[in-house]
Amino acid sequence: MDRIALIEQALAALSPHALSIRDDSQKHAGHAGARDGRGHFSVSIVASGFEGLTALKRHQLVYKALAGLLETDIHAVAIQAKTPAEADR
Repeated sequence: MDRIALIEQALAALSPHALSIRDDSQKHAGHAGARDGRGHFSVSIVASGFEGLTALKRHQLVYKALAGLLETDIHAVAIQAKTPAEADR
């Protein structure tokens, strides 16, 4: 299974209404974190579970869902986490 599919699978735990994942690893070739084979990703996720949470708490939920992959496949992840209402604006 490719890394994007693994990330999608892990983030399914947050019941996203919308999810977009981009592999930015090619932009970081030669970067210290890229040398170990782990990748750089951008994640945009919309979930009802983010209602009433600060940006920090939202990011913590995403990091928790990705915890295993952060040890094996992900070096860095940029996160955009919104509620459905925020995404509709």
